[in-house]
Amino acid sequence: MKKIFIPAFYKYAFLVVLVSMTRAIAWAQDSTMTSSTKTTTTTSEQQTWYAEPWVWVVGGVVLLILVILMVRGGGSGGGSEHTERVTVTKTNSSD
Repeated sequence: MKKIFIPAFYKYAFLVVLVSMTRAIAWAQDSTMTSSTKTTTTTSEQQTWYAEPWVWVVGGVVLLILVILMVRGGGSGGGSEHTERVTVTKTNSSD
């Protein structure tokens, strides 16, 4: 039974060493110096075309119309207006 626990012990010992080394590396990168940076941003009055709400509304309407046309099948009329023509020819022969 003791031999079963030995590989588990090595696995956990390796895990503890690995986590400790990772914490040490992360702690070593922590800087105690303070630095200040100044960020200047400029705003532009010109917006891109996709930032306007009306563009999205028009695009949605066009997409909706395209989907409706595809679902309809693009045919001229519905299924009830379709008619078929059948020609029947009868011949009479008398002696």
